[in-house]
Amino acid sequence: MEIHESRQGAVTVVRPQGPLALGDAEQFKGVVEDAIRRSLGRLVVDAGAIAYVDSRGLEVLVEASDSLSQTGRTLHVCGANETIREVLHLTGLDDRFEHYEDVNAAVRSFL
Repeated sequence: MEIHESRQGAVTVVRPQGPLALGDAEQFKGVVEDAIRRSLGRLVVDAGAIAYVDSRGLEVLVEASDSLSQTGRTLHVCGANETIREVLHLTGLDDRFEHYEDVNAAVRSFL
C-alpha cells in the first residue's frame, strides 16, 4: 500500500492507495497516528483510492476516530466509494466520521 501525505494549511491529508486490509492497515495506522500528533487533530483521510476495507481496516479507522474524539475532534473522511460507505453504514460506524465529497470540502470544514 502506498500512503501519500500532504498539507493544506494547518490540515494534514492522508491518502492511502489500495485495499485497507490486514498488514497494510497497520502501516496506515502508524501514518495516521503520527499525522494526528503533528496536525493537532486536523486530519482528513482521502478514501478515494481505497478499493475496499476489511475488519482490521475498519478497526484502524475507529481507533483513529477514538483518538481524535478524546480531544473533541472528529475524523474527516472524503471520497469514499459506494462500497466503503455501505460497509460503514451496515456496521453502524458511519456516524463516527464526518463525510465529505472531496478533499477541498473536508479541508474547508476546519475553517
